[in-house]
Amino acid sequence: MQLPEVIDAATIPDSCEQVDVVVIGFGIAGGCAALEAARAGASVILLERAAEHGGTSSMAGGHFYLGGGTGVQKALGIEDSAEEMFKYLMAVSPDPDVAKIRAYCDDSVTHFDWIEALGMQFERSFYAEKAVIQPGTQGLMFTGNEKVYPFRERAVPAPRGHKVPKPGDTGGAKIVMDALADRIAETSVQVRFETGASALITEGDDVVGVAWRRFDERGFIRAKAVVIAAGGYVGNDEMVKEFTPQLSKKLFPLASTYDDGLGIRLGASVGAELLGMHEAFITAPFYPPSKLVTGIVVNKLGKRFVAEDSYHSRTSGFVLDQPDQAAYLIVDSAHIEHPDMPLCPFIDGWETIEEMEQALGIPAGALAATLHDYNTHAANGEDPEFHKHPDWLSPQDQGPWGAYDLTLGKALYAGFTMGGMRVDVEGRVQRADRSIINGLYASGACAVNIAVDGKSYASGTQLGEGSYFGRRAGRHAASLAN
Repeated sequence: MQLPEVIDAATIPDSCEQVDVVVIGFGIAGGCAALEAARAGASVILLERAAEHGGTSSMAGGHFYLGGGTGVQKALGIEDSAEEMFKYLMAVSPDPDVAKIRAYCDDSVTHFDWIEALGMQFERSFYAEKAVIQPGTQGLMFTGNEKVYPFRERAVPAPRGHKVPKPGDTGGAKIVMDALADRIAETSVQVRFETGASALITEGDDVVGVAWRRFDERGFIRAKAVVIAAGGYVGNDEMVKEFTPQLSKKLFPLASTYDDGLGIRLGASVGAELLGMHEAFITAPFYPPSKLVTGIVVNKLGKRFVAEDSYHSRTSGFVLDQPDQAAYLIVDSAHIEHPDMPLCPFIDGWETIEEMEQALGIPAGALAATLHDYNTHAANGEDPEFHKHPDWLSPQDQGPWGAYDLTLGKALYAGFTMGGMRVDVEGRVQRADRSIINGLYASGACAVNIAVDGKSYASGTQLGEGSYFGRRAGRHAASLAN
């Protein structure tokens, strides 16, 4: 990983621009940081390499993972609390940051109100089916593993995936980004498009500004605080090869062209510790239709390895752990329903299990034994092996049977990186010894907060935590100006 140069403050002109806070990146995290810093009284310059605001955030479907009794939840009569939300996020994360999860959950309702106050409103409606994202404008659905074992036993399940009112599964978040841009335009924030940071400026061990580039122009900005919110690194082939080779050419990147790791490399250049760089969100959903969730997912040995009602990136994460990263969804004729846009291709149908085993290269008798065991228990509403939720338990015993291919390289997998800088709850960047790099903050996909791996992810976490911790970073950065 090549790091940018670090510029000594003593070498830059005394006449260069000076400002309280510089924010790098105008996605959800950077925009929220800039707005809150300005509202706190700081002078702010917001740099964005693209010609418009939004970045990867604007490409998202528009889920915000929020709970604890939001306006949508209350309008629908759905019980939730900050404590149950906290218990769930603590249970599902392999390495939970207690302080961050506690703050995020405790402030979730007020953060929900803050987002709506930007100038949009989540629809007070619920989508009950199993889907990647609401197909219409429904404002709420389950978007994680809340009802999946063992998490449903550790916290009371509640739907927390709040979607902006735009039909479809992409671009919904642009509604929020446009509203955020309108609010920023009402402040004194100087937004500079087609302008990127190229290096950090330091004075001793402190960060005191940035070098910038706009086409052939070059310059420097001295600042009391710098907030990096420049996205992940899925668009950087060298970094992907080094850290997340699972994000290979077999996978479609869910990111803008500017997710090239610049923010992470800027932080590392001044000593930021990088966490979870090998972690990625990878998914090839086999649902909707939700009826397919009643089927079973097996590996090439004919064995189940995950509860089929898991959130799609959790299932995909376990697929990648299997021999040859191969897996199949098996569904009988009573439950098969082909997707409108299949990401996991349909292989074929067979009159007998024996024929299916032979065609899929599964050892003779293995799939038959797995199906027999599953069907026997499902008929009694049980799944002792993986504890699949009763909502999705149904015997797959009506031939013929069909199979969908979940294998990496066959299914259309997509993903993004999850590693980034270590930061505290205020977004201050930390070194490996947990000391603070004075003057430097990070948020969004280039920092590690709540989302740490694909198996524990819930849709809406990135936009939710990016906006929330971006706000905290902006406010704290502004405090350095006082």
